[in-house]
Amino acid sequence: MSETASPQPRVLIVAFQGWSDAGDATTEVLQHLGGLIDAEVLHVISSEGYVDFQVHRPKLIFDAEGNRVLEWPDTRLYGTVQRPGDAPAPPRPDEETLRRIDGSPVTDLFLLAGVEPARDWQNFADEIVELIDVWSIDTVIILGAMFSDAPHSRPIAVSVSTESAERRAETGAVRSSYEGPTGIATVVDLALAQAGISAISLWAQVPHYVHSTPSPKATLALLDKLEELLDIVIPRGELLMQANEWEANINRIAAADEEMSRYIRGLEESRDDAMAAEATGDALALEFEKFLEGGSRGIEQTEAIEPDLTGEPDLPGEPDLTGEPDLTGEARDRGDEGDDADPEQR
Repeated sequence: MSETASPQPRVLIVAFQGWSDAGDATTEVLQHLGGLIDAEVLHVISSEGYVDFQVHRPKLIFDAEGNRVLEWPDTRLYGTVQRPGDAPAPPRPDEETLRRIDGSPVTDLFLLAGVEPARDWQNFADEIVELIDVWSIDTVIILGAMFSDAPHSRPIAVSVSTESAERRAETGAVRSSYEGPTGIATVVDLALAQAGISAISLWAQVPHYVHSTPSPKATLALLDKLEELLDIVIPRGELLMQANEWEANINRIAAADEEMSRYIRGLEESRDDAMAAEATGDALALEFEKFLEGGSRGIEQTEAIEPDLTGEPDLPGEPDLTGEPDLTGEARDRGDEGDDADPEQR
């Protein structure tokens, strides 16, 4: 990988809309960060040959001159443009922007946003590897979000994994031991590892019984972990208020459904028991007991389910046309894949 003269590491954060974006958590992270750094498009990976346009259709829009143009579902690299002679202005004290701990602005952050391709994944991953080399990226963080049997009323669990032993020592991440079907995020991760580029994967667990609305609480959890890993300060804007409203809305709907309330209480008890066992050093015994019972699910490793990409609910009941979370009294069928260490399993 090319060397960079920048005094700070150049960081790329990657997220793909679709399979690995439960509750829109990862794409909302990129949108939030993009607004904080005034991101501009630096490069485009064309969707032609990669994306199924019957799944991700191009959009017809009007440009700045009033002309009708097509907006294709391309993969775009965003960043802050440093023009010759322009020094970054110091942020105002009241300005919401990314800052380092010393108060200096974050200028070497890049964002890669797109949809999960339908074909030619290896070539697509190779283009990303080349792009990282061209832009002298030092650190790559791949975001993912999965539906799981996590209670909405507890903190969103975020797992951290990497193929790099050095990065595991630095960050406390683990190496995934998962085997089974996977998505584009893992394909890109392994392509980067083969090219000698260390990447870190973050996966957030989103309650599966709230699958038809965005999850600002999961977005916040990913931002919290990014802040910790990158040692920067990320303003949250209105996300905290939105997360509180999201949780309160679910509480209100669940309160009117005793069956759903019982189900959520069961999830809460399981999560609390696992947290207590971990705190007392009994986590290993608890996991072994679950394994003997045929479960083998840990606090940050749960069986996930494929997000609904059709716009229709895949739980029993009528479609939700009110904009409220789609809650039912029955748990989803979560039998797609087991989860040993890699959360990307839907």
